[in-house]
Amino acid sequence: MEDELHCIACKQLFNNPVLLPCYHALCLNCAVHAQRPLEPTAPQENSGNSTTSGSSTAESHASSDCHPESDKLSILSETDSGVVCNSRPNSYLGTSSHIGGGIIAFPPVMAGSYSLSCPACRKTVYFDDNGAHNLPKYRTMRNIVDRYGELRHIVPKCQLCECEPAADATVLCEQCEVLYCDSCRDNCHPSRGPLAKHNLLEPTVGKVALRNKIRSRDIICNEHEEECLSMYCMVCKIPVCAVCMHESRHSSHDVQAINTMCKAQKTELSQNLQQLSEKARTTTEFIQRLKQMSEKLNGECEELERQVDARCDALIRSIERRRQWLIDAVRQDKEIKQRSLKDHVTSCTCKLQKTTSLLQFCIEALKENDPVSFLQVGSMLIARVSNTDMTWHKDVLPSPRSYHQLDLTLDDNTVLKAIEHMNFIQMKTIGDGEDMKATAPSAALIIAEECSAENNSVTIAWQPPASSYVEGYVLELDDGNGGDFREVYCGTETICTVDGLHFNCTYNARVKAFNSAGEGEYSEVIGLQTSEVAWFTFDPCLSSPELCFTPDNMTVTCEGFEHRVALGSVGFSRGVHYWEFTIDRYDADTDPSFGVARLDVSKEEMLGKDESGWSMYIDKQRSWFMHCRSHEQRCEGGIQVGSTVGVLLDLNKHQLSFFVNDEPQGPVAFNGLYGVFYPAVSVNRGVAVTLHTALDAPSDLEDC
Repeated sequence: MEDELHCIACKQLFNNPVLLPCYHALCLNCAVHAQRPLEPTAPQENSGNSTTSGSSTAESHASSDCHPESDKLSILSETDSGVVCNSRPNSYLGTSSHIGGGIIAFPPVMAGSYSLSCPACRKTVYFDDNGAHNLPKYRTMRNIVDRYGELRHIVPKCQLCECEPAADATVLCEQCEVLYCDSCRDNCHPSRGPLAKHNLLEPTVGKVALRNKIRSRDIICNEHEEECLSMYCMVCKIPVCAVCMHESRHSSHDVQAINTMCKAQKTELSQNLQQLSEKARTTTEFIQRLKQMSEKLNGECEELERQVDARCDALIRSIERRRQWLIDAVRQDKEIKQRSLKDHVTSCTCKLQKTTSLLQFCIEALKENDPVSFLQVGSMLIARVSNTDMTWHKDVLPSPRSYHQLDLTLDDNTVLKAIEHMNFIQMKTIGDGEDMKATAPSAALIIAEECSAENNSVTIAWQPPASSYVEGYVLELDDGNGGDFREVYCGTETICTVDGLHFNCTYNARVKAFNSAGEGEYSEVIGLQTSEVAWFTFDPCLSSPELCFTPDNMTVTCEGFEHRVALGSVGFSRGVHYWEFTIDRYDADTDPSFGVARLDVSKEEMLGKDESGWSMYIDKQRSWFMHCRSHEQRCEGGIQVGSTVGVLLDLNKHQLSFFVNDEPQGPVAFNGLYGVFYPAVSVNRGVAVTLHTALDAPSDLEDC
């Protein structure tokens, strides 16, 4: 309890402690040094524009007119919670409760001379001329400090030393009730004059005598020296005598016998202490468990370190074995390549020797002067030299199969990623303080009634597994043709929409949950059928910003003279798809362009002029197919208002064809189309076209 026995000002054991109204304690000497004289304040006039403080002062003065002058301060104190005031001489006058920025609960007392601000709670108490000496002695604290000092054999300190720390006290004056060291006794308490009759005692003996003296004095009322303190005022929270009870200040207050109140408060304090003691006991046991857990943690940490070392050593040994295997494979490949190179060198050397012999022989034959003799072998030599020259690259130069460089590349990315992701499985704590390893979650449950398919998009919803800790989910789809599953989503959401799928396909979906301990089982598989035909519109976000669309995004126009491209809202990568455009307006000498494009097509020029667009541009009399600025296949027949232009994208055959008024416009326009293609059209001023989707392909498709 030593923390309770130190003064909050000097940080030393309490010396002659006094009690503030806020129930914080100070040494008397600390309180005297902390008090400050009050500055005189001018009286405030009670006018119409007076401040709140002035109004409160006026109201307080008005309310006290009907009471005796000697009791005005007592009335003020009773309206202020927790404030004890006394208007009699040698008393402190009151406190100001600081609320927020230091608002005073009641006006400062004009008769005060000193103020003291509590170092702990900053509340202020006002005194008369006697200052901090008016504060009541904290007798209980003083007795406890004395017993504590005697038990610890702490030598009392001089109460008059100005140096820090104070010197040890050697005597205690029984009359002055002050501890002196030898120096302060000689300077402040000489053994002559009026002080010669004072009784100086050894500090320990003097404290015992002083306690007995104070104990007998405490039972006498300070205001009525002939009366004993026999009652306790429940309102003012102070002991009173029989005479005090009949004064106006206490006459209407509830008073109880002092012994009864002492016993009642001791009983209440004991009960509260018992509850607090039980909490302290529980906390002590909890601290012991924490210490035991700390010791257990040390053991588990050491064991885990040994496991990490052992497993890493095993991994290192495995890597060493794999390294040796890889090195042997490199050396084996090197030997094979060297043998191949050696055989090639031998073959080339043999060929070179034969060729050199032929060259030398031919050179000698050229020296033959007899024409008949040379012509006998000339044709044969010419044939041999020509044949050798023609087969030279086959016999000498290496073929791709006999390319003699090492073509081995070490692939260690997977291993490096696995090492980087090597981690611990987290430990989860349950309610009773015991630890248990986290387990992989159970299977998630797909909510069939919330799953749907629209156009070439599917939406899958699922619910978390019951009684499982989940960190995230993995959603997988097959390829729509019964192929392998592939991951399409990983995250914490429980619903996902997948766009850009194939039309007229059944996609199987499954989901699994995971946490730090691993992955759970897959859910049951659900199948979702995409639309047989594509319903789509123009997409203003994917199109040129200079185009104008109707609210349903089905009709497009352009106000400028330059061609601008509009794209559909759906991309195709598989299947047969057909859509048409109706010519709503055609009042200018222009040639709109119809076809397909990739997402990166240029939106600021005619469709088909770059490598990402395939189109047919058409006017009133004829049409051309265009891709990458190359136009060909001129076809007779044009368009007018009311005409329809059909686009047939057959990604099963990877072809693109066009129709005008339900008739084929020339042969198949483009072949070899692979990837994702969006319906597209480019228009300029004077043209308006409307899109029609989800149409069946022309019946004479095979004839086309």
